[in-house]
Amino acid sequence: MTWTREELETAFRHYQDTVQRAADTGDWNLFVGLFTEDAHYNEHSYGFFRGREEIRAWALRTMGTFPGNAMPGFPIAWYVIDADRGWIVCEIRNLMRDPGDGSLHEASNYTKLHYAGDNLWSLEEDVYNPLHFHRLVTGWARAADAHGTLRPDERAWLERFAPGWSAPGTTRPA
Repeated sequence: MTWTREELETAFRHYQDTVQRAADTGDWNLFVGLFTEDAHYNEHSYGFFRGREEIRAWALRTMGTFPGNAMPGFPIAWYVIDADRGWIVCEIRNLMRDPGDGSLHEASNYTKLHYAGDNLWSLEEDVYNPLHFHRLVTGWARAADAHGTLRPDERAWLERFAPGWSAPGTTRPA
């Protein structure tokens, strides 16, 4: 099936608005509602999810805990629409909350979306370098710790998954 560029633009705007609403409210069920019941989600660090319920389990767990819950926004840097295939490819900026000094901490991923109609997507694939995200989280954590905004649950996560996080230049992946 083919889609008009206008429909794809509208659906992608709906996707972006829904992701921001989910980030603002912490209700990641909103995000899950963007997918068809039989959608596939390929997340290169977390795995491959088949169907809305597998996507839901991953999204609620990942975005409900650190570091996902410390990311207040995911703005789009750029995107390309392939109207013949119903695909959108974009760069998503993953922003960490202000650590207390006004500094910006972010890393990007590239996302491919396959449109299924009615503001629903049948596939999402996120591609990124996990080492960049490790550096993002540990750099942000050092800044948050220095400004007294690092929460106990965040510190516990760092101690478990990023040993040595407080040492500048730490590059071990979590």
